[in-house]
Amino acid sequence: MPYTNKRFEELDVLDDFLISAIAAVPEIGEAFCRRILSVLLQREIGKIKVTAQHALPALSPAHRGIRMDVEVEEFRTGTKPPLMNLYDLEPHLQKDLDLPRHNRFYQAKIDARHLARGERNFSKLPNLFVITILSFDPFGYDHMMYTIENHCAEVHELKYEDGLQFIYFYTEGTKGGNEKIKTMLRYLQHSTDDNACDDSTKELHGYVSQVKVMPEVRQNYMRFEEIIYYEREDAAKGTKVQDILELLEDYGEVPDSLEKQLEETEDMDLLKKYLKLAARADSIDAFLLQSGLADSCEQ
Repeated sequence: MPYTNKRFEELDVLDDFLISAIAAVPEIGEAFCRRILSVLLQREIGKIKVTAQHALPALSPAHRGIRMDVEVEEFRTGTKPPLMNLYDLEPHLQKDLDLPRHNRFYQAKIDARHLARGERNFSKLPNLFVITILSFDPFGYDHMMYTIENHCAEVHELKYEDGLQFIYFYTEGTKGGNEKIKTMLRYLQHSTDDNACDDSTKELHGYVSQVKVMPEVRQNYMRFEEIIYYEREDAAKGTKVQDILELLEDYGEVPDSLEKQLEETEDMDLLKKYLKLAARADSIDAFLLQSGLADSCEQ
């Protein structure tokens, strides 16, 4: 979950903390998700069940699981199976992902839950829509939406109906879509009163305003900020230590005692000093002397 650096009052729906928080409120979560989906997909959405922050565990400790920001199950009465459509609703502000393969992995994990052991009727798999909402253009064609489906390369008119769609929405795209989708995407990215300018976005803004005055949601965000802060500190520290070690490795094997000393250093300013010294030193011995670590580290 990327850190937003925003105060709670400044959060937009595209910030995954807020979209998950709203979706998790029993009184409004379903209406909130139904409105977003109906506008983005331009069709009516039936009876739904919403699950926010839904984790799918890994098959084993050696593999990774996934966390779905918002999962929406759509049911149609009188159909078999009753679960007809499944939506994975994912806002993404992070740019350093390989989104096609990221979403391929998510799709595989999601699909794996929907057939019981020994089931041979694969038609029981629901239609799956992996919906990714982005503040940047994932493919560079300035479209507000990109719908990706499997197809036959040799026979273009062949319908390959596997029930799977990947849909990428770009909030600032100018091509394709329509005015309603454009208005919705603008509101999701900048969830202000000024951008609530049609019936759908005004409805959403009502939900956003309602959730932002809930003290328990504000408290959860404060805890979330604290967790993210320490995660970022740990990540920054790990990067600094790794950079120092890589510089020193050019001069030979780094003593285990020195590596341990660096990893135990909590002071980020001190690690910055060590990094500059490692960049200037012409040997591990020189670094040890200049850093003052010679006495505590044995070669």
